[in-house]
Amino acid sequence: MPTIVPSPPATASTERLLHDPLLARGTAFTPAERTALGLHGLIPPAVEDLQQQVDRAYVSFRAQNTDIRRHINVRALQDSNEVVFYELIRQHVGELLPIVYTPTVGEACERFSAIYRRPRGLFVSYLQRGHLREVLRNRPRRDVDVVVVTDGQRILGLGDQGIGGLGIPIGKLSLYTALGGIDPARTLPIVLDVGTDNADRLADPAYLGWRHHRVGGADYDAFVDEFVEAVRAELPDVLLQWEDFATEHALPLLERYRERLLTFNDDIQGTAAVVVAALTAACVATSSAVRDQRIVMVGAGSAGVGVCEQIVRTMIAQGDTDAQARARIQVVDAVGLLTDDRTDLSPAQRRLAQPAAAVRAWWPADGAPDLLAVVQHARPTALLGLSTAAGAFTEAVVRAMAGAARRPIIMPLSNPTSHSEADPQDLADWTGGAALVATGSPFPPMRTARGEVAVAQCNNIYVFPAIGLAAVAIGARRITDPMLTAAADAIARNATIHTDPRGAVLPALDRLADVAIDVAIAVATAAIADGSADPRSPEDIERLVRAARWLPGYPPLT
Repeated sequence: MPTIVPSPPATASTERLLHDPLLARGTAFTPAERTALGLHGLIPPAVEDLQQQVDRAYVSFRAQNTDIRRHINVRALQDSNEVVFYELIRQHVGELLPIVYTPTVGEACERFSAIYRRPRGLFVSYLQRGHLREVLRNRPRRDVDVVVVTDGQRILGLGDQGIGGLGIPIGKLSLYTALGGIDPARTLPIVLDVGTDNADRLADPAYLGWRHHRVGGADYDAFVDEFVEAVRAELPDVLLQWEDFATEHALPLLERYRERLLTFNDDIQGTAAVVVAALTAACVATSSAVRDQRIVMVGAGSAGVGVCEQIVRTMIAQGDTDAQARARIQVVDAVGLLTDDRTDLSPAQRRLAQPAAAVRAWWPADGAPDLLAVVQHARPTALLGLSTAAGAFTEAVVRAMAGAARRPIIMPLSNPTSHSEADPQDLADWTGGAALVATGSPFPPMRTARGEVAVAQCNNIYVFPAIGLAAVAIGARRITDPMLTAAADAIARNATIHTDPRGAVLPALDRLADVAIDVAIAVATAAIADGSADPRSPEDIERLVRAARWLPGYPPLT
């Protein structure tokens, strides 16, 4: 029998080693460590290395029979051992991403109160207004590099989930770490609980949030402003990412705060960057430029508007004037085409409205032109959707487009899958396999006469982890439009279609971590060029980016 050297009694620090997911090693504690730390008898006697732990975790993951069970399984792993959790994602990235994040995280948000097990992040309630700095001081760790915050009002395409929206910041920060290398100990998910207008949540006796209709107007603005000032006071250098705020709040909040702290809105700016990256790669594949395209955007919310504005900036960079670029983009919402005689448009939407006189011939006798009429008259080469209107890209619409474009670029981008504007296989069938397709949710390859063709998923995971890595590595002070443009260009350069005609118009998922380094270097370079970070040489930028990355592993215990 092996001899067990007497060890010190269990202490509070021993408890942390067993139960703090950032410190726990479970069966990976060596015999010597178990003796020195008083762990004998507190964990199973088997000694495993990290790979054995990952293999065991993967078997458990695969044993689950639904995606939501798989999500619960890996979230439990994250709450017990983050090293194993992140190494599992690293080794099985394509399989884990749709479980940790979209689309499965949507169901996890809907069922948040039912599947809640352990606290993670901060719940900042409207009931605590006037004391938000004290709430922020209660954060589990002092040093934070990245905060993701939501108010739960517009969760994916699922609408108001109240406090359940916290599932999105948790999932998103997991990917900041898994793909961007942000130290998980220095991340903080936050939900601003200002109530909910979701009748099902309010009626659910298990709902864990503030059981009250949403606060709005000046009261909402004052609450968010108090929160931002608390962040500036407590975490002055943190990157604050806004996530899944409703259209009425998303752009105003970004414009109000983007010059006051290091901040960006991923739904607006991240979505815009990845869509423009896919559009750019598709244009390269057709020997054209973005400025050559005629674009129809279906959806005029904050994400759709953000994408259009990023396309305008790209067209201007390629030689267009602002007016020329805007004339190439038609935006359609639930009412119809955005035109300058409409009285229901926000200021951001009005900047994208077409002169009504210029499109008067498109008008049917019974109202504004619908999507089919717009496609028939505008003859787009690129059709983009951020409408959450399932099936909006009908066969008639797609066939009309295909008649005017040899290689139509079609992007049904709404999440989750049930809200997608089209199924990629239908797009392939209706265009004779000619369509270049990118989607918002994962889809299998399209079957065409020339074989299977990959479908790019326009997921913001190509953007936000690299933004975070760049900002942390060089100490950026602001997130600017040129930084987002640099991200889009770097992503487009790495698209699979450049080396494989049947490849996707975005990089392969199994290259995400490597691509994040390339994108982060490009973003950091742009930040320095526009004065948003201190000057560095190209060699220093790359060195700092690579050195800033956290990788899962067990360093020696001292």
